[in-house]
Amino acid sequence: MARPGLLLICAVVLLASSFASAAVVEHTFTVQNLTVTRLCNQRVITAVNNKLPGPTLHVHVGDTVVVHVINNSPYNLTIHWHGIFQRLSAWADGPSMVTQCPILPGNQYTYKFQIIDQEGTLWWHAHSSWLRATVYGALIIRPKTGQSYPFLKPYKEVPIVLGEWWDANVIDVENEALATGAAPNNSNAYTINGLPGDLYNCSQNQIYTLNVKQGNVYLLRIINAALNNQLFFKIANHNMTVVAVDATYTNPYVTDVVVIAPGQTVDVLLCADQPVGSYYMAATPYASAAGAPLFDNTTTRGIIVYDGAASNVTPQMPALPAFNDTPTAHKFYTNITGLVGAPHWVPVATQVDKRMFVTVGLALEACPENTTCKFSINGTSINDTKFSASMNNASFEFPTTLSMLQAFFFNVPGIYTTDFPSRPPLKFDYTNSNLSFDTSLLFAPKSTKVTRLQYNTTVELVFQDTSLIGVENHPMHIHGFNFHVLAQGFGNYNPSKHQKLFNLVNPQMRNTIAVPVGGWAVVRFTANNPGVWLTHCHLDVHLPVGLATAFVVENGPTPSTTLPPPPADLPQC
Repeated sequence: MARPGLLLICAVVLLASSFASAAVVEHTFTVQNLTVTRLCNQRVITAVNNKLPGPTLHVHVGDTVVVHVINNSPYNLTIHWHGIFQRLSAWADGPSMVTQCPILPGNQYTYKFQIIDQEGTLWWHAHSSWLRATVYGALIIRPKTGQSYPFLKPYKEVPIVLGEWWDANVIDVENEALATGAAPNNSNAYTINGLPGDLYNCSQNQIYTLNVKQGNVYLLRIINAALNNQLFFKIANHNMTVVAVDATYTNPYVTDVVVIAPGQTVDVLLCADQPVGSYYMAATPYASAAGAPLFDNTTTRGIIVYDGAASNVTPQMPALPAFNDTPTAHKFYTNITGLVGAPHWVPVATQVDKRMFVTVGLALEACPENTTCKFSINGTSINDTKFSASMNNASFEFPTTLSMLQAFFFNVPGIYTTDFPSRPPLKFDYTNSNLSFDTSLLFAPKSTKVTRLQYNTTVELVFQDTSLIGVENHPMHIHGFNFHVLAQGFGNYNPSKHQKLFNLVNPQMRNTIAVPVGGWAVVRFTANNPGVWLTHCHLDVHLPVGLATAFVVENGPTPSTTLPPPPADLPQC
């Protein structure tokens, strides 16, 4: 237990904080092959500026960010600035074939955008194929000059970027899965700031270490950059206080475990209030899929070392949740509330213009002629089928000849259609496991269907998980917007019953929501940003097989609400 004197030290940390003035923050990202050694083997990966993770961007509210991306890798590439609103800068959002054609090998593109009405922890990552397995980094937004955090000023701020590692070429892993229709091979390790930690072979010296001073408060900016797994994160003998999620401030929430889905960020205050010593921090998967199919059931860990700690003492290890501990995950996700009146707090819109009910789940696709497909579930093969996924029975297919944003701006037909259904075409018992392999429900047609919205439309969106193939917790990310999370729960959403649970006072705000396994989540946002905004599952095993759609937001009535033309160096297909 913490000693009273140390708690007092942690409680009297100064509140004041000052930062640099708004500026142009300019970086060059050189993307190229990098040879690294992990898990006893040398691997050639794609990396930015010869770093894993890539560079951390430090900016302030109001800054303009300019990043010159030079693609010296052998792969097509784009960069997405995850959670950035991209107000009137949709050309810089980054998803391949949505807002731009990819940057071809040997070419470059300059991303330029302003930081408007948001602060906290976000991140950037590749948004083409599975390159984000190694092409990622933190993006930290601090307050404007003269403004402070709405919580204790930390002694130090520390990014904790959780990743996932394959002892293979990740592009080959993805391509093999897409070609055969099988689920891709699992990862071999998780990482903390690029290092697997000492539980893996040949990794005793590849462990992240954070040195702390007893009595100080540290702001841990936790990012889940893993491709396909939610993660539990704990620190032995220490509580953490959540103060922000997805770069939006929260009411302080004390917890001994953080649960974080791919794409999400969680900011926690850690008080070094324990006896001088060493303590493991650890991350292990939360795998909610029904029947617990094969997954990377390993644990990464780093070490927190107090100043003065003996070097010959084994660090204490936290007790980690079971991989399928859904009650712990749900408790964490549902106990977070928004900090009303904090910088950039936005009240919940009370008038809803468009209501949508969208199923999210897995599906099957018929095996093409003259092709051998290998899809199986829990070791059971399903002949002549490929793994797929859909939203409202529409399995999303990315364009190949022109980006969707170019088609929107230049009014080019044939790239997408605006007939994405607002409700499932067939109503059924969505979470009934007896329907998991009902072939009348499993096959979702391929299409590029989107929802067209007038500027300033307020949308209420129910994400409903299904049991098709199997229930799973899907982290759904909406590009270009934050949304309020009004409620979430298990089973089938019932408006007459569940609307009573809506938090319209201080709901958490996010850009990525972990839809509960076999359950639902209700979010609400206002489409006040013209452009094409991808909406998708942030498990990369699901995105390329169709678990996506997009919102096409029309221009507003004034020049300040109208998307400008594309930059001159926008990549062409």
